Amino acid sequence: MNKKRLRQHTIDFIFPIALFFVFAASSLIVLILSANIYRNITENSRSIFTTRTCLSYITEKIRQNDENGTESIYIGNFDGCRALIMEHTYGDTLYHTYIYENDGILRELFLQAGTEASSSVGTEIMKVSSFQMEEAAPGLLRFTCVSEDGQDEQVLVSIHSDHSM
Repeated sequence: MNKKRLRQHTIDFIFPIALFFVFAASSLIVLILSANIYRNITENSRSIFTTRTCLSYITEKIRQNDENGTESIYIGNFDGCRALIMEHTYGDTLYHTYIYENDGILRELFLQAGTEASSSVGTEIMKVSSFQMEEAAPGLLRFTCVSEDGQDEQVLVSIHSDHSM
C-alpha cells in the first residue's frame, strides 16, 4: 500500500499549479476588462450629466417663470449672444433674465430692462462646448446642448406666456 502512495506522477504536481495560474490569469483579465468598462461608463455618465443638467436647468427656469399672460419668455439677443430672455415685473419696474452661452460657458444674468451690461459678467452656470436655441414653432422652443466631450442632447419646451416674437 505504501508503494501506491509514494508513487506520484509529475502530472499530480503540475496540474494544480497550472490550474492556479489559469485561475490567476483569468482573474487578472476580468479585472482589467472591468476597469476599462468602469472608466468608459464614468466618462459617458459625466458627459451625459453635463448636457442633461444644462437642459434641465433651462427647462426648470422656463417652468418657474412661465405664467400665462403675466410673464414673457422668448429668444432674442444680448450683447451679441443669442439668449433666452425672461421678462419679470416687480412693482412698476421691468427686469430681464438672460440665459446664454459665452466663450464655452452657459451664463445667466438678471438686469433691469434697459441696463447695459457685457455678456461676460453673467453668472457662470456650467461649461459647454455649444448651446443653441431656436423657436421650433410658435410657443415651442428647442434647446440643444453639446458637452465638452461632444455628447449632445436636445429638449423641446412649450411655453404658455404671451410674447409677440
